[in-house]
Amino acid sequence: MNVSEITPKKMASFIDHTCVKVDATFDDIKTTCVEAMKYNFHSVCVTPTRVCDAKKILDKHIKEIALIAVIGFPFGFTTSNAKAIEAREAVDNGATEIDMVVNINAIKDKNWKLVESDISSVVEAVNGINVKVIMETGFLTEDELFDACQIAERAGAKFVKTATGFGPRGAELHDIAIMKEAIRTKLKIKASGGIHDYETALAMIKAGASRIGSSSGLEIIGVKDKHYSKKHKIPYNY
Repeated sequence: MNVSEITPKKMASFIDHTCVKVDATFDDIKTTCVEAMKYNFHSVCVTPTRVCDAKKILDKHIKEIALIAVIGFPFGFTTSNAKAIEAREAVDNGATEIDMVVNINAIKDKNWKLVESDISSVVEAVNGINVKVIMETGFLTEDELFDACQIAERAGAKFVKTATGFGPRGAELHDIAIMKEAIRTKLKIKASGGIHDYETALAMIKAGASRIGSSSGLEIIGVKDKHYSKKHKIPYNY
């Protein structure tokens, strides 16, 4: 699809409709799933303990709407073995995609061997399920982000992703530029963190993202009014 043809309504197919709030209730998960089915979002993104709930609500629609589980969330501190077990259990419970948080400590130590094995352990555990690696770009230098993206490709990931929404900042266009340069066309990019409106989502796609992660899907596609005051440039709109 040509970027110029992406209307707010068509933007829904790019959005991972997200509910990973610490205080999310079953009703919150149900609302997220119902909205995904009603407006044809690409997927629903939830925490591991909510995968079973989301699968039950999505029911037969699970074939059209992906069910994403976040792993090692939100700071990536857990061991590689723990992430692998968590990811495998999420898939067994119904997850069809995995968004894992990279080992940020290992990146800071420049322990690239550990970064790679951490990602590959999850990739191997889910056996063919698409794995997105959340870089949490607000904690990384440009060089660290570039190198980590290339490591993710070597480890077998299918996407690199900007942020969790729990870090120091959300996605910026500059992040997308660095990620795109690092991976060329080998992986896809998911822009996530602080994306609350159609203009920002479209800017991220124009920059190279092919998926948008947001809990503001309804605002992005124009179903709900924007609930914030836009005071910043698009790349910093969070």
